[in-house]
Amino acid sequence: MIGIAPCLWFDGRAEEAARFYVSVFPNSSIGTVSYFSEGMHLPAGTVLLVEFTLNGQRFQALNGGPQFTFSEAVSFSVPCADQAEVDRYWDALTAEGGAAGPCGWLKDRFGVSWQIVPEAVRRMMKEGSREQVGRMMGALMKMSKLDVGALEAAYAGEGAA
Repeated sequence: MIGIAPCLWFDGRAEEAARFYVSVFPNSSIGTVSYFSEGMHLPAGTVLLVEFTLNGQRFQALNGGPQFTFSEAVSFSVPCADQAEVDRYWDALTAEGGAAGPCGWLKDRFGVSWQIVPEAVRRMMKEGSREQVGRMMGALMKMSKLDVGALEAAYAGEGAA
């Protein structure tokens, strides 16, 4: 056994979700798919568990039933090299029923929460003065999808933050 893998609880859509996520992220694949057998709470042959990898990180998707749902209390942070990558992930994950949230957060069509974060934000947080970071964070708090150019302008003190 290698590492820790988050296990996501779905109500019958585990395989659909895993296949969707694998289509969105590079370096991703579906691994073992396990099925319910006779005498379990879903019909034999129904997908029970899907093991999958997203950009090198292992995950599991479990068809557990309707008892539990996702909330923003758990989210997955996706570092993005630039605005094009922010846009690509944002558009893919909000498509077909996903929803934009505040400050770079979104929910996908399965209800899973994601943070789409440009590396520029991490860099500014690490390297900036209290004033620079304050201006950048003031701008960030007003955004839904993060705009790297606007965040860098706020950080530099250009325009209203």
